[in-house]
Amino acid sequence: MSKRDKPSPYDAPELYDLLLDAFDFDIPFWQKVAREAKGPVLEAGCGSGRVLLRLLESGFDADGFDLSGPMIERFRIKAGAKGWEGRAVVADMRDFSLPRRYARVICAFNGFAHCESTDDQLRALRCFRAHLEPGGALVLHMSYPGPRYWLDPDGVPTLEIEAENSASGRTLQMWDTRTKDPVAQFQRSEIEIRELDLSGRTVSSHRFSTAQRWVYRFELELLFRQAGFSRWKIRGGFDDAPLDKPDDQMIAWAWSDRSVGRAG
Repeated sequence: MSKRDKPSPYDAPELYDLLLDAFDFDIPFWQKVAREAKGPVLEAGCGSGRVLLRLLESGFDADGFDLSGPMIERFRIKAGAKGWEGRAVVADMRDFSLPRRYARVICAFNGFAHCESTDDQLRALRCFRAHLEPGGALVLHMSYPGPRYWLDPDGVPTLEIEAENSASGRTLQMWDTRTKDPVAQFQRSEIEIRELDLSGRTVSSHRFSTAQRWVYRFELELLFRQAGFSRWKIRGGFDDAPLDKPDDQMIAWAWSDRSVGRAG
């Protein structure tokens, strides 16, 4: 994962939670995945627990990990307040080893896009597979980068998210200024989080940078094959619809039907 000239937004978990913790558009899907797994679930890139905490609250046996120490510390504070200890650790999805194997490994909300090279992608997929029970499945969600995305002009600040800080009554905004490379399927983002007072005046500003690499359907199928998965399906949304529109969300399932060595 590439070096940044500014901090990562994942270094500021309190701000991240204020903007994103209320997002629940995908929660029913992940709860359904966990319910049908009939076994433990591991979330790769769990962050501060937007998905993982909701799975635990629903009674599922779930663990998680994330590369960001501040995000995991934030998760532990929230989970500890509810009596859940030891459910998440700091680890790199490209190279991790946990003592358990899982019926499902899940990677939500574009987490896999932080693997910025083919080597990173294959390393992560092989680690995911090594942590699956025989017959278990990886479930991965990524936005699908259609033509409209690549045609949007670079260097233009775009308001991505707006939320209210309930403690202060102030408004938080996340602005994303993107630079895209369609050949490399790569995006760099300069992110500004602004806090506005009740008159709409900016009273604080926090700047971050991040990067993502996008993948397409047939590329992902080849990655699954090379990583040793035995079968897969790729769908166009959380309702199991076909992937046939360029602005669909991509939901990929990949199964490990063959026995693998014990993780860890």
